[in-house]
Amino acid sequence: MKKLLLYFFLFAFPAVSFGQASKNYKTLADSAFNRQEYYAAAYYYKHIADAATPSKKEAVNLYVTYKLAESYRLYKDYTDAAIWYAKANTPEGVKQYPQIPLWYGVSLQANGKYQEALEQLNLFAGSAADDKYLAIAKKEIASCGYAMKQMENPRAVDVSPLVFLNKDQGDYALSVNLGRYWFTSSRMVEKDKFYTNRIYSSAILDSTKALATNFNAFDKEGQFEYATPALDGTGNRMYLTRWYKKGGKTVSAIYLSKLVNSVWQQPERLNNTVNADGSNSKHPFVTPDGKRLFFSSDRPGGEGGDDIWESDLDDYGQPTTVSNLGSTVNTIYDEQSPCYDQANKALFFSSTGFTGMGGFDIYRSDGDFGHWSVPSNLGYPVNSSKDDLYYNLDPNNANKFYLSSARGSDCCLSLFTGQYQALYINGKVIDCGSGKGMAGARVLLKDPAIKRGILAAVTDTAGSYVFKVKEKLPSYQVEISQKGYFTKTVPAPIVRPGIDTLINPDICMQSYKVNVPITVDNIYFDFGNANLRPESFGTLDKLAGVMIDNPKIKIELASHTDGIGSDADNLKLSQKRAEACVAYLLLKGVKQGRITAKGYGKRMPIAPNKLPNGKDNPAGRQLNRRITFTVKSVG
Repeated sequence: MKKLLLYFFLFAFPAVSFGQASKNYKTLADSAFNRQEYYAAAYYYKHIADAATPSKKEAVNLYVTYKLAESYRLYKDYTDAAIWYAKANTPEGVKQYPQIPLWYGVSLQANGKYQEALEQLNLFAGSAADDKYLAIAKKEIASCGYAMKQMENPRAVDVSPLVFLNKDQGDYALSVNLGRYWFTSSRMVEKDKFYTNRIYSSAILDSTKALATNFNAFDKEGQFEYATPALDGTGNRMYLTRWYKKGGKTVSAIYLSKLVNSVWQQPERLNNTVNADGSNSKHPFVTPDGKRLFFSSDRPGGEGGDDIWESDLDDYGQPTTVSNLGSTVNTIYDEQSPCYDQANKALFFSSTGFTGMGGFDIYRSDGDFGHWSVPSNLGYPVNSSKDDLYYNLDPNNANKFYLSSARGSDCCLSLFTGQYQALYINGKVIDCGSGKGMAGARVLLKDPAIKRGILAAVTDTAGSYVFKVKEKLPSYQVEISQKGYFTKTVPAPIVRPGIDTLINPDICMQSYKVNVPITVDNIYFDFGNANLRPESFGTLDKLAGVMIDNPKIKIELASHTDGIGSDADNLKLSQKRAEACVAYLLLKGVKQGRITAKGYGKRMPIAPNKLPNGKDNPAGRQLNRRITFTVKSVG
């Protein structure tokens, strides 16, 4: 199992008499550290640090300080880890232990001190010689930048602890099934001597009472712990994780228990399709129809660490197939605690492998059966600087969810609930020429992250539209289309918590007719040549946007001159200017076959170049020096 095991169990170790002077605490500490029992190691290292006399502190301080910081970090007590890394973060300390700035930065990041974390991470990245640790530093630098932006623009979500279910120790992996909460807790009950993970349930209407699930003979075996309940839609089948210690290592597997005559039967280990020999499987999630199982495993054939896998289940609830969700979802780091929204084909899972707030973050990937979109981070405040896992949907409220998070804790996960705020995105579509509202325009709300429309509407007689969404993503866009007008896509405004109505500015739609030229203002060239001046780029960028938003139209981009000079010279100059504009648009992603450059010279004036008395007409010549584009076809 990985470091997340702290959230499966709390390390327990026997009491030791510290009164015996011959006790070698360093040996005990090092031995515990090497066994990956970091809680015990920290206890012993801390005893050495506290007991050292001033004369001995210099000799033991650096080694003990560094190992103590490492022990705290590895069992996820980042508050104390940061304190001890700070003590070790001296020139001599970094010389002996070069990774101190990296792990100090990671600990500061976990405590939400992103700017201070960046200083340490950048310091380490500037001197790192090991590619492995340099990659970690770069990933966390990106995450710190992402987190600070998220804190500035949090998503419209309320997240609060489930105080009536949480206890002092670990509580996690909550789901709702047939009117009951199901979750895991390491709380002590009855005659317990150690904190032991068990599955609990509570009636939603009486959530102050949580009852431990009794698996009969299974409960009596002692050294086994079980957690992460996942029930199918009938509430009669429960998939769970069971683990034990063997040879200093933790071995976990997924089991199935069935409810018979209101009694949960002894769980049976799933076959090797899920529980591969020599590997660990955990974190089951079963779809409501009972036909598919998602889980996390370090079995061979994955991307590295823990990966998300899925299996088809037969009529008896046993797995018949297994497949890895692939490199789009899985990374070389850890992916855990999957949850699949079958109705919306959305997978939620936690990972340390993508840019995030810190630790495990929750992500969403849309798709099914091997086709998954690039995961998107659920953002702040769904995610925090600490570990966030076990995202689960409320079956009775589409705007409500549950998660397990270590925010506000130095050791353990607690249960939280979240509520997406109801928001309204509305605005008005007008005709650019008349300024009047456009009735009947089609408006599509889009999320570019998943490359599809989410909601559609039609403007009313005043040109107004409105969308009601459960939350507002900064990446949302509004696409407006109407026959005879250029389709336009604009970003929706960024939402902040507490805002329940969002008003888009009026969106102006430009009409067009096939083979009727439209003059493009504010495109400038150096005198007498075809060099585009920088102040032209903004206008051409907008024209490129029109082409991209309207992928089926083909246009002619034309250049015109005034009447000064010969016809041949003006034709040559105008052709070069038209080609310069087209070249710029091609660089912006417009496909070459959709746009043609044409120079007309002085042959198509729209105003007189001279006054009736034969004198020069500067105003008329300025109108004639123009760039136009003409829609030649629309499909």
